[in-house]
Amino acid sequence: MKYALIGCGRISPNHIAAAKANKLTFVGLCDLDAENIKDKVIKFKLDRNIPQYTDYHEMLEKEKPDLVAIATESGKHASIALDCIDAGCNLIIEKPIALSLADADEIIRRGAEKGVKVCACHQNRFNKSIQKIREALEMGRFGRMFYGTAHIRWNRGYEYYSRANWRGTWEQDGGALMNQCIHNIDLLRWMMGDEVEEVIGMTDKLNHPYIDAEDMGIALIRFKNGGYGIVEGTTDIYPQNLEETLYLFGKKGTVKAGGQSVNVIEEWRFADMLDNAEEVKREFHENPPNVYGHGHTPLYADVIEAIETDRAPYVDAQAGKRALELVLAIYKSAQEGCKVKLPLKECSTMEFKGRFQ
Repeated sequence: MKYALIGCGRISPNHIAAAKANKLTFVGLCDLDAENIKDKVIKFKLDRNIPQYTDYHEMLEKEKPDLVAIATESGKHASIALDCIDAGCNLIIEKPIALSLADADEIIRRGAEKGVKVCACHQNRFNKSIQKIREALEMGRFGRMFYGTAHIRWNRGYEYYSRANWRGTWEQDGGALMNQCIHNIDLLRWMMGDEVEEVIGMTDKLNHPYIDAEDMGIALIRFKNGGYGIVEGTTDIYPQNLEETLYLFGKKGTVKAGGQSVNVIEEWRFADMLDNAEEVKREFHENPPNVYGHGHTPLYADVIEAIETDRAPYVDAQAGKRALELVLAIYKSAQEGCKVKLPLKECSTMEFKGRFQ
């Protein structure tokens, strides 16, 4: 299967490693900075003859890849995705899938129209710990779900933002919730039944005067199934990343996933006693080198199989839209100072430009 990558920055190593592990044939690497491409070719010992581009339109026309991964700044995801779809390419789009609901809807609509597979890159769904928790949920082991909480207590400083001027801007990124926290927000919504009734949010910029968007966000969520959710996300933790955790509380089960990227099961308590908690903790434990975890490789494998068997990816474009919608709903609630009902008809990060001036 012919594979191309658009965007060779911070997250690209995970995509390259996943593509290599799944034995995809590299037919193009694209980045506005040619040095980024050369750096990845050397670091990953890729074939020096892989075509290198600074214009993805040219790459799509000449190489005609079967599968394209988009790992650029967030604000470019939608426009590049639509061009790739029009070129007949299947897609893996880094989170968030877009920065507006209108763009997310157009990606979904046009992907279906063109008959291509579109995957939102929420790779933490493939963590061994998360897959084990999801299995228990689908078996009904939790009973009625009461509530869940997502905590993302991380650190990002001036050095991080100064490396790329799009970070922390409403035009091309959003803040901590949209960039750093959206993976765990996705997991919380997914585990709690997906359908959200309403959201109450508060956001602030406490410690990053050089960015436009928030560095802290808190939200209360009411799901349509009667369950509740709590989100706490920040990039203000001193002096470095502390944790990313997901708690799920049901009538007959309690689970906590923690570690760098919810890759460790720390609590496993079920009334049915079907398994040994300590054994589960040992078996479903990963130690990734960074917060991105090991999920990209199985995500790629799933997308390849989805293409070959003509089924939807495990994490499809609709899932990407749902995660985006929840973050935008938190932003909207925080700005307006009131509850926000879902589904949102339309919203984008640009509606919050100037929020903290």
